[in-house]
Amino acid sequence: MFTGIVTDIGRVRKVEQTARDRRYEIETVWDTAGIDLGASISHAGCCLTVTEKGPGWFAVEVSGETLSKTNLGDWTEGHRVNLERAARLGDEMGGHVVSGHVDGLGKVVSITPDGGSHRIEIEAPAPLHRFIASKGSITVDGVSLTVNAVEGRVFVLNLIPHTWDVTTLGQLKIGDDVNLEIDMLARYLARWQETA
Repeated sequence: MFTGIVTDIGRVRKVEQTARDRRYEIETVWDTAGIDLGASISHAGCCLTVTEKGPGWFAVEVSGETLSKTNLGDWTEGHRVNLERAARLGDEMGGHVVSGHVDGLGKVVSITPDGGSHRIEIEAPAPLHRFIASKGSITVDGVSLTVNAVEGRVFVLNLIPHTWDVTTLGQLKIGDDVNLEIDMLARYLARWQETA
């Protein structure tokens, strides 16, 4: 489990294609001696398992299924990635409960400066948009955010300067695909209503 609070922006240093899967080596400022093989790390909101490591880097393998459902298939050498280590019992819950399971891809439709902040509008795919609520939580490329408004399939975010500067969201452009994970509570509430 994660909280959606990014603690490093990693950099893809190597990409290797296998028969169907892909292996990425990620550079990080973290002390990799403290990262266990088999550890779960959120990469742009996608939970991946550490399979190898060295000083200042670690490797993950990404299945064809994950590549087809997320924006990870677009990564090339030099790509910057929001990283978060798995939460531990007793850690501060600064964001919201995040599973690291991407629900779908959203598309950035507008970015507008708003004072010192930035207003971002993202179109969610159907039927995922039904689970996004104004003032609810959502994870975008691994970052826990509050939804300001919902207009049909488009939801609106306001990124403060800190979030803009310390995550990869400050590099977004109109037309970019972003990994979305809806709020876990909304997912289970909707499922409960379907079966009730």
